[in-house]
Amino acid sequence: MIRYKISKNMRVLFVGINPHPGSFSRGVPFSNNKMFWYLLSRSGAIKESVDQLRDDKELRHVYNTRFNQVYRFGFLNLVNRPTRVVSELQRGEEKNGKRKILKTIRKYRPAIVCFVGKVTYEKFSHAKKFRFGWQCDIYASKSFVMHFPLRGKAIVRIKDLKGIMKQFKTH
Repeated sequence: MIRYKISKNMRVLFVGINPHPGSFSRGVPFSNNKMFWYLLSRSGAIKESVDQLRDDKELRHVYNTRFNQVYRFGFLNLVNRPTRVVSELQRGEEKNGKRKILKTIRKYRPAIVCFVGKVTYEKFSHAKKFRFGWQCDIYASKSFVMHFPLRGKAIVRIKDLKGIMKQFKTH
């Protein structure tokens, strides 16, 4: 089971769609493939190297001790049920998660809410026509839709994350 990370003073709340069974069993979001973590490293959002993040124990340590407390990141999924592919989710299954995420945003006021992938934002907002990048604010938080970290060129995803991190240097 994944223990989701939220707290006061979050810089970024990352929102995923739902866990892969491998990530769910490891207890760390995106740990089945780890590309999300490698992108965080390559973009400079976290200090750990890709080599360090390859090790499951090290990744678990980073998630449990540094992700929230040091980097001031949070993580929630719209749906907590693990599936191999998103198409296995039931229609409307995200409703409870959406309420929880909205409540979390209202209460904790993260600077940025980053939706990991287009499908995540579609399920959350029910919008069909939007572009990757900045979206309308959610309460007092800026919102951003990044490219999903599995398919396509890594440089696009690194650029997404660098753009998010740049927001903190301008404020």
